[in-house]
Amino acid sequence: MTDATQAELEEIRASIDNIDAALIHVLAERFKYTKRVGKLKAEHSMPPADPERESRQITRLRALAAEADLDPAFAEKFINFIIEEVIRHHEAIRN
Repeated sequence: MTDATQAELEEIRASIDNIDAALIHVLAERFKYTKRVGKLKAEHSMPPADPERESRQITRLRALAAEADLDPAFAEKFINFIIEEVIRHHEAIRN
């Protein structure tokens, strides 16, 4: 590998590292809000899951992914993972 190739690789990886850090901070912010939702749901005896809302979110995020040239199936898997974690948190808050 040439020095130029190594330098380019390091530059690209630095950008990836910055994006990963931003993703973590955005997810942390998102979970602050979902925690508030969980508390509100628990206070008002609402179920932890909201299948209608979740379905709307999946549809919306699949469309956004397609617009951003990201695989909509991947976006759906990603949001489903987040939704499962949020529901788990809401159940813990309720209990």
